[in-house]
Amino acid sequence: MLPRRYLPAIPALMALEAVDRLGTASAAAVELSLTQGAVSRALKTLEDQLGVPLLIRERQRLRLTPAAADYVAEVRRALQQLASASLTLRANPLGGSLNLAILPAFGMHWLAPRLPRFTEAHPGVTLNLSTRLRPFDFAGSGFDAAIHYGRQDWPGVDYLKLMDEDVLAVAAPSLVAKPLERAGDILTYSLLQMESRTGDWGRWLAHHGVAGQRPPGMLFDQFATMAQGAVHGLGLALLPTFLIGRELSEGRLLPVFGGPIPALGSYYLVWPKDHPPRAPLASFRDWLAGQTG
Repeated sequence: MLPRRYLPAIPALMALEAVDRLGTASAAAVELSLTQGAVSRALKTLEDQLGVPLLIRERQRLRLTPAAADYVAEVRRALQQLASASLTLRANPLGGSLNLAILPAFGMHWLAPRLPRFTEAHPGVTLNLSTRLRPFDFAGSGFDAAIHYGRQDWPGVDYLKLMDEDVLAVAAPSLVAKPLERAGDILTYSLLQMESRTGDWGRWLAHHGVAGQRPPGMLFDQFATMAQGAVHGLGLALLPTFLIGRELSEGRLLPVFGGPIPALGSYYLVWPKDHPPRAPLASFRDWLAGQTG
């Protein structure tokens, strides 16, 4: 722990932060439900404690010194973190929170239907889900874990494999009413593809004996929008089978040639390996392991 002299009282820090935004002690006093004298005393106590001047007085306004402006930016972040921690505790007094970065299509179609079973088994854990499409640095991100698609190429993490992926070439019946005779016939149609997987059609063609192709296509950043594009006849799409079960069963999408083929990557739960997982993550990881058997 740092010496107590470097840990000012929160009311004094709140007074400094308010003066920085509002420009006067009187305005800060109104916001903080204090008297102007109380705010002024808090600022003076803070200057005495830190041993450096913090304020420049200009007529009726107060302006922070350049060093104090940098200081209050850090103070503001710290106060926000404290408030966020308090809100999390208030929302879930009997357990912890788990901040999980998910991929939208996988999160919606594979993970979300299973989550009620997790929350029933672990009522003390609050799940917070946010979308991230690519690997990131866990340090400072606020995330405990993430869903990753691809290979085991995310540096500094541990992995739990969730599932392999199979993809199927599909189209709306208005575009392709019956299966094509040859795999290469797809080249006569508009193709839809993910911007992060521009080689998928080439790999699909190679799997069916048509080598050396890398056809262009309309780009999408998410499977959900690409699937809707296919449903509405924009072109042929190569989509994960777990994503389009309903569209296939209802006849809104039809296979255009052959069956599903293995995709290049798999889905993983990943988490930082440089420190032990918190209890909510350990519970979630162990539960997920039971879902993949």
